[in-house]
Amino acid sequence: MKNLILSTMGAILALGAMAHAAEEKVVRLYDGPAPGSEGWKHTERQVKVGSGIPPVVYNVAQPTLTVFQPDAGTATGTGVVICPGGGFCMLCVDHEGYDVACYLNAKGVTCFVLKYRLLPCETDNPMREASSGGNFLEKVAPIIKLALADGLAAMAHVRTHAKDYGVHPDRIGIMGFSAGGIVAASVAYNYTAQTRPDFVAPVYLAHDLVIKGDGVRGDAPPLFVVAASDDQFGLALQNVAIYQAWVAAKKPAELHVYAKGGHGFGMNKQNLPCDTWADRFADWLQMQGLLKE
Repeated sequence: MKNLILSTMGAILALGAMAHAAEEKVVRLYDGPAPGSEGWKHTERQVKVGSGIPPVVYNVAQPTLTVFQPDAGTATGTGVVICPGGGFCMLCVDHEGYDVACYLNAKGVTCFVLKYRLLPCETDNPMREASSGGNFLEKVAPIIKLALADGLAAMAHVRTHAKDYGVHPDRIGIMGFSAGGIVAASVAYNYTAQTRPDFVAPVYLAHDLVIKGDGVRGDAPPLFVVAASDDQFGLALQNVAIYQAWVAAKKPAELHVYAKGGHGFGMNKQNLPCDTWADRFADWLQMQGLLKE
């Protein structure tokens, strides 16, 4: 009965987040076709991947930002681009996107959920299609480059329009989950002055797939990392690796590795200590002075 109640509550919260997202402003990142994929003709779609699980988005060809703004009078001037995960073939936009935005909105943070480009899919099962018929890593390698470009474009857009969104141009960060964590971390290695994040927070990322450029930069942003030791893809140590890279470069970094949680927990509730990771992230933002006006 307890699990049924928790499952029902989770479904209600997910529906609430989806309804809230439908009311938010959606911004296209590029005026025309996205550079590097001009020939793509597929259109963005949603599909259910399991009972009680919110729909996922796939076939993203035109990257967008969904803007979540805090209630009037509560904004801190901090903004964050949020990159959901999904193996570069789909996006788990609820528990790794909209739900995160709603949580951070309550802390006064303006949020921008990024739909970055994904592997084109011809069926209604993007993960199965992406995993069959060839080497998965070879398939996603060019997509990671396109997603990095979308992450950089998202940072440039928010910074250019910071005043319109009520955020300070020097208080704009990026965070991401799984594949989205790869996007966020890649941005933190490959920025210009216009696209440099003021903080970066990858969550259970695969550091081996991150585009690292010339390594940790001299002005690299503060880093916050979250993962679980029992990550079923064996990514715990890869999250330790990015933390070690920042510490070796003498850049601010904080790491949380929970004993249990698996991969993809996001804002889901499992009655485990990792359920409170977002509170630890808020504590970290507070310590950085980013939750004050």
